[in-house]
Amino acid sequence: MQTILITGTAGFIGFHMARRCLESGYRVIGIDNVNAYYDPQIKEDRLQVLQSWNAFEFHRVSLEDREAISKIFRDYSFDRVVHLAAQAGVRYSLTNPFAYTSSNIEGTLTILEGCRAQRVPHLIYASSSSVYGLNSQQPFSTSHSTDHPVSLYAATKKANEMMAHCYSHLYQLPTTGLRFFTVYGPWGRPDMALFRFTKAIFAGEPIEVYNAGRMKRDFTYVDDIVSAMVLLLDRIPAPDPAWDPGHPDPAISSAPYRLHNIGNHQPTELSRFIEVLEKTIGKPAILKPMPMQPGDVLETFADVSSLQREIGFAPSTTIEEGVARFVAWYRDYYRVE
Repeated sequence: MQTILITGTAGFIGFHMARRCLESGYRVIGIDNVNAYYDPQIKEDRLQVLQSWNAFEFHRVSLEDREAISKIFRDYSFDRVVHLAAQAGVRYSLTNPFAYTSSNIEGTLTILEGCRAQRVPHLIYASSSSVYGLNSQQPFSTSHSTDHPVSLYAATKKANEMMAHCYSHLYQLPTTGLRFFTVYGPWGRPDMALFRFTKAIFAGEPIEVYNAGRMKRDFTYVDDIVSAMVLLLDRIPAPDPAWDPGHPDPAISSAPYRLHNIGNHQPTELSRFIEVLEKTIGKPAILKPMPMQPGDVLETFADVSSLQREIGFAPSTTIEEGVARFVAWYRDYYRVE
């Protein structure tokens, strides 16, 4: 039985990844500080589901606690590490910047150090589509520039990629970074649009719609994301002999380092997303028009060709299917009709 460390197991994607790994026969060691960025109760309920497996062990600890994290790495021998814990949220970073440097930069460095010290065979970590910032080329490719972020959250995710490359180069630590594109699904985050919109529609309250709903997002269903991550566990990066320092491709390296976009490769306009949600719930939304928000971008569109080549990645869940599954979970979890 292989042992995997997954950080952020009380979080949305971390929970789904941990559950899939447990179902697949892995032993999972989970880390999360269960903070109050959003309602901690849903985090506790996710953990309760995971704790029904004997192969799951949980440590309630912050990534910045170097001594505690170091001890976890000393106490176990990890075959893989999946680092998904982070301070999330673009808008929250406008008012709480130090939460991002503490969790996303110092915390990621703590994980990198643990992997280096214990010579972990493969680290997979979460980056974000937000790193593309002011880049207007579509679809977003991992070969594009990501030098103009528009939020501190994006800047910390860009920093994570650079830190991982340093450790891949200096210590030959194989690392795979995944730029997530608007992941949604059951057990999702209450601060995300789908969750907030669903809650408001059931309550008969208005929903805030930015830029007249004309923004596009590459909404990606969580099961498609997790299936790809499981396949990547054993796709350990090696130095690419074709990498050219005279024309450097940022997604590959002479070090054991890879970056991939992980999205649906099919952007959906927010207004269309709301229409699907209204039809699924069977109630109209009350729309409250709002201007474009600082830190937001007009469109995200993932070029996933590198993942297609690597693992045959082909997301299969339509918006209609994914939204229906989320709404069914929401009705059951909150006992609403």
